[in-house]
Amino acid sequence: MFSNAAARKSVDSLSPWSPTSPTEFPFHRQSATSHPKIRRGSTASSIHSIGGHLDTASSTWSHAVLETGQNAISTLLQPPIVRTGLQPHTAAPASSAHKPPTAKDIPPVTLTNVPHVDPSEFKPYLTQVGALYDQLRRMQESEDDVNDQVFRRGRPDEHAGFRDDGHLRPGSRQSSSTRPMSSGSTRSVSPIDSPSPRITMRRRSSSGYTRKQAHGPPPLSTIPNVYFDEDFHLENPRTFDIVSEKSEVVTPAPGSAPDKKLANGGPPAPRKALATNAILQEKLSWYMDTVEMHLISSISTASTTFFTALGSLKELHSEAAESVGRIKTLREELQALDQEIATSGLEIVQKQRRRQNLQQLNDTVRQLKDIVESVATCETLVEAGDLQRALDNIDSLENLIAGRGTTSSPDKGSPSPQLRDLRDAVALQGVHDDVGTLRFRVGKAFESRFLEILLSDLRRHVGDLSTQEVLSRWSSAAMRSRGGHSRDQSVFPAYLAKTDDLRSQLMPVLAGLHRSKHTAIAIASYREVVMREIRNLVKRPLPTSNDDDNESMVSVSTVNSKRLTQQEKSSILARNLRALDEQDAEELFTKIYISITETLRRLTTQVKVLFDVASSIGQSPTSAGDRSPSQLKSPPLNSANRDIQEDIHMTMDMANLLGQAVDISQEKIVKVLRVRSEQSTRLPLVWFLRYFTLNLYFANECESISGRSGLPLKTVVNAHIKDFIHSHGDSEKQKLAQAMESDQWSAKDFTERDNVFLNRILECSTKDCKSWTEGTQIWLPLSESQNDEETKANGRPRAESNGTAKEKTRSAIIDSEPFILPNSAILCLEGMTHFLHLITGIPSVASDISASLISYLQLFNSRCTQLILGAGATRSAGLRNITTRHLALASQAVAFISTLIPHVREFVRRHAGSGPSVNHASVATLMGEFDKVRRQFQEHQNNIYDKLVEIMTGRATQHARTIKGINWEQETESKVNIYMETLAKETVTLHRVLTKHLPEGTVQLIMRPVFDNYKSQIGNSFESLGAKNEIATNRMEADINYFTGRLEKIDGFGDTGDFLLNIVKSKKSAQAAAAAAAAAKTSSESKPEEKDNGSDDSKTDGASEDAQKTSTDSTSPN
Repeated sequence: MFSNAAARKSVDSLSPWSPTSPTEFPFHRQSATSHPKIRRGSTASSIHSIGGHLDTASSTWSHAVLETGQNAISTLLQPPIVRTGLQPHTAAPASSAHKPPTAKDIPPVTLTNVPHVDPSEFKPYLTQVGALYDQLRRMQESEDDVNDQVFRRGRPDEHAGFRDDGHLRPGSRQSSSTRPMSSGSTRSVSPIDSPSPRITMRRRSSSGYTRKQAHGPPPLSTIPNVYFDEDFHLENPRTFDIVSEKSEVVTPAPGSAPDKKLANGGPPAPRKALATNAILQEKLSWYMDTVEMHLISSISTASTTFFTALGSLKELHSEAAESVGRIKTLREELQALDQEIATSGLEIVQKQRRRQNLQQLNDTVRQLKDIVESVATCETLVEAGDLQRALDNIDSLENLIAGRGTTSSPDKGSPSPQLRDLRDAVALQGVHDDVGTLRFRVGKAFESRFLEILLSDLRRHVGDLSTQEVLSRWSSAAMRSRGGHSRDQSVFPAYLAKTDDLRSQLMPVLAGLHRSKHTAIAIASYREVVMREIRNLVKRPLPTSNDDDNESMVSVSTVNSKRLTQQEKSSILARNLRALDEQDAEELFTKIYISITETLRRLTTQVKVLFDVASSIGQSPTSAGDRSPSQLKSPPLNSANRDIQEDIHMTMDMANLLGQAVDISQEKIVKVLRVRSEQSTRLPLVWFLRYFTLNLYFANECESISGRSGLPLKTVVNAHIKDFIHSHGDSEKQKLAQAMESDQWSAKDFTERDNVFLNRILECSTKDCKSWTEGTQIWLPLSESQNDEETKANGRPRAESNGTAKEKTRSAIIDSEPFILPNSAILCLEGMTHFLHLITGIPSVASDISASLISYLQLFNSRCTQLILGAGATRSAGLRNITTRHLALASQAVAFISTLIPHVREFVRRHAGSGPSVNHASVATLMGEFDKVRRQFQEHQNNIYDKLVEIMTGRATQHARTIKGINWEQETESKVNIYMETLAKETVTLHRVLTKHLPEGTVQLIMRPVFDNYKSQIGNSFESLGAKNEIATNRMEADINYFTGRLEKIDGFGDTGDFLLNIVKSKKSAQAAAAAAAAAKTSSESKPEEKDNGSDDSKTDGASEDAQKTSTDSTSPN
């Protein structure tokens, strides 16, 4: 009902008749009938009138409405104008800093549904406040009477103007100011909603206001707004002009200054003097009176509230004095109780507290004694090496210091002493350091055991390795990476085995490291040990860096006095590395590679075991018989094993450790490989392929372990491959050139070994030869047969036999076509297999090897051309001349290699065209190069055929000249001339050689142009001869018949005999008549002479035949 409890108490304490008592405030009712007069005087009179009215303000006690908000003591602290709602137009005093609340200060109200309450529930409350409500009604009725008296005096608008909005403003609305004042008073006083009194009060106020509205003071709107401006300063020229209505303060003397003109050019209006402006003074006096009237009304309204609050204050003072007396009496009673009860009880409590403190001091001293004894015990255990007990005592000691442990009591019956947390005690700071030192010493001891266990396991694993098993596993992994399938049975890797013993050894050590808080330090130390072990694995198998030969010749003292520098040691080590042979070097690299990779593999297994052991730490031990199937799984993580696993994972950092280990090992290995670069590039083919395969498997294994590609190692090995390809190509070309220069170009036996090489090339177009892939199986030792074969292949070319003994000659057969080959062709065949073997072993560089193979074939073709067609063999091999046999063997050799080129081409395409990074354009170019080489071989073969025809053409030309030089008219003893016998013999010999070395079709291809040449050369010679007698024609016919009889069975002979015979027959028929006439005329005289001429001709023919035999032996093959 009231705004606060203080206001409620003040109202309740008032007597209902106190406001109307004439003796309470006699001076207040003194001026109840006074009425202010409106004067038109000076400003000073207005000010004095205000002061007079402050003392004689007409108001009564019953005039004010009894409201708790106006009667509060805090209202007295406000200026009167502020309490009445008016606002002065001058600066407010320091005590009026109160600001009315704004809309922002009022919190928003949440609308809720009002529950329906039964009116019967308000009966107890209405009974309680009934008396107060009756008192309020009587006070309101007396207030209405007072208001009627005030309104009859002609000032009904005074209160309405001041109740507008709490400010003294002109033009305020009377209705709106009256309504909130009356409603606010009603709401603040009335405890219940009583509509009838409120309606009565509003009707009375409204009627009184209506009756007295015309007799009230002038409204504030009649005063100009400039007086109400907050920035009103009379010294402001503009403000002064408005207030003075632009009057002149001092009237200027006439003619003193030119008058200003208006904008239209006219003279300005005259201005009044301020001192003589009576109207302005009256206005100012009127304004002052109006404000004075409103102020008097406000002051009279506030005075009623002041005296009401003063009465309330007096009652509060009386109540406060009564309360002080009661409090004094209460304090005296409490002091007596304190002396009798509290003081004696407090002394007892203090004595009990003192006893407890002494007990705690005793317990603490005993606790300190136990702490000191425990420190000594821990030191003794650490010195003795009993690490587990030392850790137990250290943990107990820390619990004892923290107040969580137990201590020994002197008496069995006495209670256990109460421990305190002494970790912050100054006296135990040194003990904390000692405990930390002891724990560190224990951790270092466990760290030593930890490193010894793991390092011994690594070395044991490397020492027990099977080289063949590891290399076989590497090969299987390489085949799987290329998409192939390993035929070997999968074997459980050795680096994953024998983990039970390691686990049992690591369990107590890792638990001790965790308890000593030394896990991270131990793991970091193990990282360093592993890196150092990797370096030693590379250095340990290397040859010694000391000169053993020199040391064996000097005394020990001399050796000790001679200290080798690091440069000298490096030089000796490099020399010893270069001195290793193929097998020793392979064993060295194999041992280094396997030891490094298997160490890293075992390291990964050890880390897994460490995590497994860490997950088991903190679990209660369970016997094997008590374990249930569910307990065989990995135990759940707790805080202890989670911390250990986190330390292992963060400190070990396996990815970084493996990467660093691989990088360091490869860095050391690259240095060794570079030292042996020259020896590696000059290895035999099989040994180099094994060297390449070993490095390839090692690089793949390192990449699978660490995820790093190992670029330096691959770069060095790739450089060795390029150098080897170049060196191998040069070596093969040199061997081929030497063999061809020393070749006698005779048919050689094509042995079984040569046939094996041929079959490898013929099969390589569809599949790789098994022997070529067996050479790269580095887990198998190189067999003696392969080593001997490689030694022969890389040695000097096989020597030529002198041909004195009769040798069995076997031919090479390709698609049922035989090839009789010289030694150069067989050596070229073997060299081609070496190139193909190299491509099979290193398919990634098939293009480079193929280019070297093409150069090799081109060398064979060019050297064959120089030696046979260019007759170079007569100088290099000591041949007397190049015969048809040499040409036929050269033709066979060229045809043989040309037949093999398509098979080699398909082999190269199959290897060069496979792989992830294939350049199809380069492969197509490479195939074009093989086609080009084959065309060169075919052109070479055609040139050999043309050379054979050319040789026979030369022989025919020589015999044609011989025919022209013969005296055909002379009769001889021999039936056939020597030239014809020689020509037939040479032709038969040629046909026999070609038939022996060349296929039938090729023989026909060569013999046909030979006989055609015979027809043209011999026929022209016979046609140019003049047959003078029958003897000449008969001799010609006899030669042709001999020629036909010897050569008619040769393929390609055709009608050569008939063609030549027809020439002779035509001559014989033309000369038949002349010969018959001459014969009849001289028949009697020429008989004796013919006998003599016949004997001379026979001698001449014999000498000519001997000369032709000699010529035939020097130009035709035997």
